[in-house]
Amino acid sequence: MCGRYATTTNPGRLAAELDAVDETDLDNPDETVSYNVAPTSQVLTVVERHEHDHPDDDPRLRIRRMRWGLIPHWTKAAEPGVPAKGKPLFNARADKIVTAPSFRDSAKSKRCLVPMDGWYEWLVEPAPTGKGKAVKKPFFMSHADGSRIYMAGLWSVWRDRSKPDAQPLMSCTILTTDAVGELARIHDRMPLPMPREHWEAWLDPDHPAPAELLGGPAADEVANIVARPVSTLVNNVRNNGPELLVPDEEAGQTTLL
Repeated sequence: MCGRYATTTNPGRLAAELDAVDETDLDNPDETVSYNVAPTSQVLTVVERHEHDHPDDDPRLRIRRMRWGLIPHWTKAAEPGVPAKGKPLFNARADKIVTAPSFRDSAKSKRCLVPMDGWYEWLVEPAPTGKGKAVKKPFFMSHADGSRIYMAGLWSVWRDRSKPDAQPLMSCTILTTDAVGELARIHDRMPLPMPREHWEAWLDPDHPAPAELLGGPAADEVANIVARPVSTLVNNVRNNGPELLVPDEEAGQTTLL
């Protein structure tokens, strides 16, 4: 699964790198930088869409800000302008999205990428004494060279039908798949990375994605992703700074051996 991650880019920089349109309209673009992104946060996504007033033109990459935790378009309103609370859909199993009621509509034409520096996962180990609670040790998974990772995601647009003039709420979820290679030692699930060569097919708003893109990565495709133990500071969502990514060498001596 993927319940926390880190991102140190802003929408302007991302748009320039990808030749995309920045649609975030933020006064302070750096507010998107976070070392401890948690569900319900506003996050950056990459989508491909046609121009609203020119639907026959070629679609373009666009940077959008969305709530992390997908809200299906058919969700009822709890009060005017506020969707009813449901399951926290911040992850979606890649092998279920075309059939699951919460995701199948988005899977048809609303697929996205979620950029990140890396994600956190917790390795659960028995208590050292054999008694008491198990120990959960956080790890940070990232490219060895520090390059950005783009994860497959879905997005949705929710509107309160009783308030047609209200601002629509965009939300997203990150797809997960079976962990492979050394990453499986930490957790049996992982977010689904989407290689650059598959972006065109994955983001295409006019056609369904090829089924093979949902099959999960081969071990050699994630061989350059390394897992390093980090401080338990990440356990608290209120902690948010570069110190969360400092390697915990002591923890590394007792795990992944």
